[in-house]
This record gives sequence, C-alpha cells and structure tokens, in this order.
Amino acid sequence: MIELTDVSKSFTLHNQGGAVIPVMEGAALAVGPGECVALTGASGAGKSTLMRVIYGNYLAASGRVLVGGLDVARAEPREILALRREVLGYVSQFLRVVPRVATLDVVAEPLLAVGVERQAARDKAAGLLVRLNIPERLWSLSPTTFSGGEQQRVNIARGFAHDYPAMLLDEPTASLDAQNREIVLSLIEEAKARGAAIVGIFHDVEARARVCDREVDVSRFAPGVAA
Repeated sequence: MIELTDVSKSFTLHNQGGAVIPVMEGAALAVGPGECVALTGASGAGKSTLMRVIYGNYLAASGRVLVGGLDVARAEPREILALRREVLGYVSQFLRVVPRVATLDVVAEPLLAVGVERQAARDKAAGLLVRLNIPERLWSLSPTTFSGGEQQRVNIARGFAHDYPAMLLDEPTASLDAQNREIVLSLIEEAKARGAAIVGIFHDVEARARVCDREVDVSRFAPGVAA
C-alpha cells in the first residue's frame, strides 16, 4: 500500500545563493495492509521529512513514492488531492481548520468529501467525539477556541472519520491523559484490523511497542550513510 524505493530529498536555500542541502538518500520503505511501521531516529534525523514526502508536501528529488499505486513523486496536483481525500489520511500534531466551522462539521468533513450522506457523516463524527470525550456542548463551537488537548482529540477524530486505506500518524498520543491515550491506541488497532497501512512517529515507547509491527530508523537514510 505504501512503498518507497531509492528516495532522495534535498532543500535549496534560495536566500543563501541557491545552496543545495541533501537531507535524505536511498530511502526505502514498504508497508502492507494491516501493518503499522514506526519511524525512529534522533531529533532531526528526518522522520517528519519522510512523512511529508509520502504525503506529497515535499517533492522527492528522485526515486518512487507509491501510495495505493500512485507515484506521489510524479503525480499531478489533482491526483494528490484525490489521494488525500480518498486513500491517504494524515493525523498531524496540530489542528488546522477554517475558523468558525463547528467541531461536528470539522470532524464530518472528510466523510462528506468522499460522498457520505450528511446525516450519516455527522452521526459518525458524533460517535468519535463521544468516544474521545469531547463534551456535546462544544460540538457547535469552533475547535479553534478549545484547549490544546481538546484540539488534539478533535484532530484525531477527524483523522479517523474516514476509513483511509493508508494513514500517516505524527505523535498521535502526545500530551494525552491515560484514558484518551488508550482510546487513540484502540482506534489505531481497529484501523489495522480493517487493513489500513500505517506509518507513524511515536515517541511514546509503550505505545510504539503496542501498535507497531516494526521500526525503521531513518538515520540510515542520511546522505553518505545509505547503502
């Protein structure tokens, strides 16, 4: 479902004479349905960069980045947008939404985008909000007014609303209390059980041991290190 072959990435510093900084080379990764792979390595090793390459936020300089059969490294923008809508979910650390949109609609939006009937989408969104302990009195308010922990849980609800065949998870249990951490881990386990291929960054060692099938140390993809 997710397959990277000989992927490299560099950044061009346009404000410093166009200097090119290589940050990744020879990156390879394969994740099948129902599998969760953790990206590991020290801070700055390239975990987030690799996730953004998979999602298409960063364009790979070379190699193939296949997600559901689409090569993200060569895809047209409309193809990447369709991939994100239907196939590849991304739960980031931070909630980014349009201001003044009600929380219930924020969570339902990914379902509406793939054609789910409005009431069915709102019903599923409500179920996730209940499960993640967001009080119903808050559902009509914009989540931009919520606490950091509440925003994180809304973000997780939104990310798990549609049954994406592939998912990227960036620190999904960070800063959660024990009860909500357990709920999120259960959501990940359920996604695996239905066949989702998952790549994640988990600094929570116990969470990583519980939901991840194996680890990939991205340090080996540093320029000059990759074999």
